[in-house]
Amino acid sequence: MLRLNALRAELHLPAAEPDVLLDDLAAAGPLLPDVPEARWRAAAVRLMARSLRPHLADVAAVLADLRSALGAPDPEADLARWLADVTGGRATVRSSWGDVVAQAGEPGPVTVTQRLEFERRPVGTLHLEVEGGWEALGVLVADVLRLARLQSAAAGAARRRVGERQFEALLAGDASGLPGGQTTVLAALRLNRPLPRGARAREAHVQQLDVLCSVGEGYFHRRDLTCLTTVRGDVALWLWPGRAPQREARGLHTALLNATVLDFRLGVSQPQTGFGHVPGALRQAVQALDEVTQARGMASFEQLDPLHAVLDSGALHALSEQLRTRLTLADPDGRLEDTLRQYLAHAGTLGELAAGMNVHLNTLRYRLRRVEEALGGSLNEPAFLARVYLAFHARSGR
Repeated sequence: MLRLNALRAELHLPAAEPDVLLDDLAAAGPLLPDVPEARWRAAAVRLMARSLRPHLADVAAVLADLRSALGAPDPEADLARWLADVTGGRATVRSSWGDVVAQAGEPGPVTVTQRLEFERRPVGTLHLEVEGGWEALGVLVADVLRLARLQSAAAGAARRRVGERQFEALLAGDASGLPGGQTTVLAALRLNRPLPRGARAREAHVQQLDVLCSVGEGYFHRRDLTCLTTVRGDVALWLWPGRAPQREARGLHTALLNATVLDFRLGVSQPQTGFGHVPGALRQAVQALDEVTQARGMASFEQLDPLHAVLDSGALHALSEQLRTRLTLADPDGRLEDTLRQYLAHAGTLGELAAGMNVHLNTLRYRLRRVEEALGGSLNEPAFLARVYLAFHARSGR
């Protein structure tokens, strides 16, 4: 902190009455309206430097410790310990997805949170719980921590690149040399917008997926789980040996929610035995992904309707349209189709169905005979009835 008259003397200006203690440099501006900001700031820096001169060796030693922490094997942990030692409070470093990366010290009364960003992308946060007045040090150390987080991200990127070839081999069906008894799970993510056509926009889109790959890879790495990850087309993929597949999938989803504001959909395969079923796991994950309706939601293949693949198939859609067209040609008013739908949904006798439809039993039987003539089969034949039932419950026809 500076006194106003000391600053005025440094600027060769007469003393002011009364003298004022400046809590921060910004407070000097309104009190020196006729002095350019660059000039009074330079004078303030000179004054502060003079007051620090007797302590410069000690300050240099403290900053040297800070610099050496960045080169440590676990820089986030060393930086958190350094901050806790210097401030007497607690320092916590979190990843962009919310995991505690490092923590040291005992909490103080004031909490200061500093976001760590690189090119407008979050890479983590620093939380200081200290006595008041340490905010500026938090800003200084945040720059060093940002570098430490980027070092961790670079190490993660190196791991991902090594694993991409192995992942691509597994997707192609080559699981040679890998154990066959492990439980594996595959997750697929797609952003809720189409892959752009322009080269630069497409590159930016894929880069966003790659960043999310790094989030997932970091999440699994922090839990000592080996994870293979890659971007394939417009989909980000993760493959990991599951210990508790459902919990790990939910954790991955939470990590992604914490790390990005982008709208995405996440699909997860059912657990597989070994690495030989990765192509099938990919189909399951994408199938689950396509079923997600909630923004930033997740679906597991195990949660899907077992008949999902059948009801969503192109062949069944075609059969549904064919049968409905035949009924429309036989009865443009739609009574036959309505009668068939009610028949397929009814579990009781024809008499009960006729009463529910408020028609005579003979009228109901007549309409069902016309349905059979139009469709070319008997509703008493199980195989034909099954085909008709599935056709009228196809996803496009429900």
